[in-house]
Amino acid sequence: MRLPQARLDQVLDRFHQVEARMGAATDGQEIVRLSKEHSEMKPVADAVMALARTRAEMADLETLSADPEMAEMAADEIQALGDRLPEMEREVALLLAPRDADENASAVLEVRAGTGGDEAALFAGDLFRMYSRYASTRGWRVEVDSATEGEAGGYKEIIATVTGDGVFGRLKFESGVHRVQRVPTTEAQGRIHTSAATVAVLPEVEDVEIDIQDKDIRIDTFRASGSGGQHVNKTDSAVRITHFPSGIVVTSSEKSQHVNRDKAMKNLRVRLYDMQRQMKDNARSDARKSQVGSGDRSERIRTYNFPQGRVTDHRIGLTLHSLPQILEGDIDPLLNALIAEDQAARLADLEAEFG
Repeated sequence: MRLPQARLDQVLDRFHQVEARMGAATDGQEIVRLSKEHSEMKPVADAVMALARTRAEMADLETLSADPEMAEMAADEIQALGDRLPEMEREVALLLAPRDADENASAVLEVRAGTGGDEAALFAGDLFRMYSRYASTRGWRVEVDSATEGEAGGYKEIIATVTGDGVFGRLKFESGVHRVQRVPTTEAQGRIHTSAATVAVLPEVEDVEIDIQDKDIRIDTFRASGSGGQHVNKTDSAVRITHFPSGIVVTSSEKSQHVNRDKAMKNLRVRLYDMQRQMKDNARSDARKSQVGSGDRSERIRTYNFPQGRVTDHRIGLTLHSLPQILEGDIDPLLNALIAEDQAARLADLEAEFG
């Protein structure tokens, strides 16, 4: 892709404007805003400047190649730069392409058992363990917010906060219906059963403004269930918040009512923000349907087939015969393929923009 010089100049002009303004600004809020914009733009500006230097060097070498005495040396260097330029231009194009504003955010991970009874709850447990192990390999922290265990093990529902750099950017394509095909331990005839679990990955954004009016919510307190004996909760400390306009209901049942209220309000903001994101994603998908999709949670995205030891991602038609490794947390081969597909779609959008 040959990036227009005018677009590259526009990026550098804005970057230098921000740098100059940072040196003159005195207002605290403006300094914070400019610092954030500067940190986001610096990788782009550095890549654009590196590309400009390489293009200029290429032009000088082409001029030099007109000299018979320098032609052979220039030809070798032109070949080397010619091999590097396409990858440099692709890197800059990806940085310039429209990207998810929440790419680097932490995330709320929700895994729920779907159709399949006890087997679905066991599978939900397998999925949560898979994500937890993957998070561990990347140095992310996983904190369980709430969990309802299945009668035979696993989880009917588990919600956790995954904290770290770039969590949402890597896990966002996991949202959807995950299907498993295997022989349950209770199946005497050896028949393969199919069950499912749903996964939702929501960005946790600290500085986003979500307007929640008092008139739009109802806060109820109730007694959280305990394990009995001295652990029984004798006060109404659990909190349930109902948001009337959206119909969203969130709960938190720690021992402290104050902590529960804060946690429930945080979860409500996460869900309202995610609702806004979904509306924007749907609007964009009307204009262009990408193969990866926008993470529609009703969409069946992946099948885990135990008898054949394979995992198939239906959105990109990828099948891997490494199911044991994937369930142990080695999901980068899946995630990298999904991210590459998304990058290709974003590059196509940029190419269309340049005409």
